[in-house]
Amino acid sequence: MASVCGLLAAGVLATVGPALAQENSQEVTFVNAEGAEIGTANLTGTEAGLLIELDLSDLPPETWHGFHIHETGECDPEEGFQTAGGHFSVSGTNHGILVDGGPHSGDMPNQYVAADGSLKAQVLNTYAILGGEQDNVSGRALMIHSGPDDYESQPSGAAGDRIACAVIE
Repeated sequence: MASVCGLLAAGVLATVGPALAQENSQEVTFVNAEGAEIGTANLTGTEAGLLIELDLSDLPPETWHGFHIHETGECDPEEGFQTAGGHFSVSGTNHGILVDGGPHSGDMPNQYVAADGSLKAQVLNTYAILGGEQDNVSGRALMIHSGPDDYESQPSGAAGDRIACAVIE
């Protein structure tokens, strides 16, 4: 009987888990500095944080790029995406994975663009929450920078210009 109950409980959890993930998911569209659509990111809120699955094209080939969540969900290419504000941070932390008092909540690892200009990656941000009462990323933006984040320089890692942006609804 115990094993039957265990199987029933596992079946219920398996049914509830994907349903929760679907409620806390969305697809966002990236635009480049000219305002053209260059791909998408699928966002899924999980118990471990925010899973971001990138599928972009037409980026500078064979280069590393800073990747962040920015504080404001505005992606105006005419303003160089400055409308997205600075890096998202839920507290007064410093920028960078390699500094004392860091990182910002929106700091994520650099991403590499393939020779064909495509970027396909999966990134888990354990500081970000999508959906529910504790949602802290809706109304923010995902940002790709022109160069790599050095994980130290303040306030943004010296990652260069903002070259692609997507609004998180």
